[in-house]
Amino acid sequence: MPTKPEADLIKSLEEVLDIERTALVDGDLDRLNHMAPEKEKLIGAINELQVFDSAELIRLQQKVERNQALLNSAAEGIRAVASRMAELRRVRQEFSTYGADGQLSGYPVRRNAKLEKRA
Repeated sequence: MPTKPEADLIKSLEEVLDIERTALVDGDLDRLNHMAPEKEKLIGAINELQVFDSAELIRLQQKVERNQALLNSAAEGIRAVASRMAELRRVRQEFSTYGADGQLSGYPVRRNAKLEKRA
């Protein structure tokens, strides 16, 4: 059974992990950034404890693993968006097509093309 200061550290980290989960689910990356120092401080303090087998620590580990899975998913989503945006930029700069020989050919897209009306 953890002592009072240990229990307070565990409870504080649990609250931070719950808030982190909510921020991840809501996509609030700014809040995640502000929470990181507090989370690191609490994890460091808990790592210094001499309690190795406790139900509270097992519960914390499960929450950390849950949040890590959410963080990994968020990172994958961000990478997918960045990749898609890069592809869209490339499409705006160059028109690509395959020729009869099966080779990819690229043609630069003119910028600021203007339509001229003639009477």
